[in-house]
Amino acid sequence: MTRRTVAITGLSGSGKSTAAKCFEDAGYYCVDNLPLELLAQLLAEHETLVPEHDRIAVVADVRSPGFAERFPEVLEGSPGTVLIFFEASDDVLVRRFSETRRPHPLALDRTVVEGIQAEREILSPLRARADLVVDTGEWSVHDLRQHIFREYAAVVSSQLVVSVTSFGFKFGIPKGADLLFDVRFLPNPYFVEGLRAKAGTDPEVRGFLESEAEFGDVLAKLEEFLEFLLPRYERENRSYLTIAIGCTGGRHRSVAIAEALARSLRTTKRSVQVNHRDVNRGTTQWPES
Repeated sequence: MTRRTVAITGLSGSGKSTAAKCFEDAGYYCVDNLPLELLAQLLAEHETLVPEHDRIAVVADVRSPGFAERFPEVLEGSPGTVLIFFEASDDVLVRRFSETRRPHPLALDRTVVEGIQAEREILSPLRARADLVVDTGEWSVHDLRQHIFREYAAVVSSQLVVSVTSFGFKFGIPKGADLLFDVRFLPNPYFVEGLRAKAGTDPEVRGFLESEAEFGDVLAKLEEFLEFLLPRYERENRSYLTIAIGCTGGRHRSVAIAEALARSLRTTKRSVQVNHRDVNRGTTQWPES
């Protein structure tokens, strides 16, 4: 099994810990700020210590005592490790420390600017030997994530998980919905004799709705829209996408559309989950669907 090891270092506030999370999402086994003695052991013996992982990313920086002098020795003991150095301009780093209100590790008794400048000087030899220098000053978190997935991810086994949720507007919009569609314009089985007490998963309700041209039309439009959208969400390395389908009470129309849409999405080999939030809510004098 071919192994790949990435070491992340650089200036405090430049995004190293965020990068580690991106590497973790890309399938790497990640550790942040491990003591240098243990880090050296991990890099030298990773096949024994983490045999189930063929990709490892480690973060190390000036938080470790004697880092500038000892970290190069750690790298020497792990030939083939890719060293990535993260940095940003002084102005960007000062702003980030101001926003997070966290102290700079080298500015406990001086200004942040002085701490940043001292850190630049200490780390300059490591920057010079880095395989890649990344300036995150103009990058968003999404830019960083996209770069890491593009350059360092394996053929990512984790795919976009699509959740299709039906709901009733009378009970409120689901939290966390990324896309929301209102299907209250469809004919309502609630007013059809014998269908009121049945749910949208029932063959009779489904048959009634599928006999209406609008049902097939809206399903086709949704499929076409999602065929356009989903590859673009996947391109951005999204892990989850929630599609909410709503009708009045969440019992008939939204359930039937959600089931049909999920069946269609599964034909694309995507991971699809279905949840009918309000299908079992009690009936009231108001239409339930």
